[in-house]
Amino acid sequence: MNWIVWALLSALFAAATAILAKVGVEGVDSNIATAVRTSVIFVFAWIVAYLFSPSHAFAVPTRRVLTFLVLSGLATGLSWLCYFRALQLGPASRVAPIDKLSVVLVIVFAALFLGEKLTWGKALGGLLIAAGAIAVTFG
Repeated sequence: MNWIVWALLSALFAAATAILAKVGVEGVDSNIATAVRTSVIFVFAWIVAYLFSPSHAFAVPTRRVLTFLVLSGLATGLSWLCYFRALQLGPASRVAPIDKLSVVLVIVFAALFLGEKLTWGKALGGLLIAAGAIAVTFG
């Protein structure tokens, strides 16, 4: 499968996450809900890594790689804590579009920090995503 199929599957599972999480945070502290979800992901991720990664992939990463993976993990944890709290307080149909503004931020950050070219198509797409998030959230 190519990257587009994987990205579409990611979107499908992210949508399922929003709906399942909205039901899951009812009557539970959002931090506890995040901890439960993260624990499941932790176990699941290690099972997948063990079953499907080649044995040489378990080599110790460089300090630079490890640093960026740890920082990414911290950013993910903060994102999830905020997302679950937002789901607890607001409707999933409004929380999810605001969360997807991350796509717009990735376009900008990729251009600024990774040197990716900001094309008219990416700029227009980012603006449409932002406009759509605003329309769904406040419309």
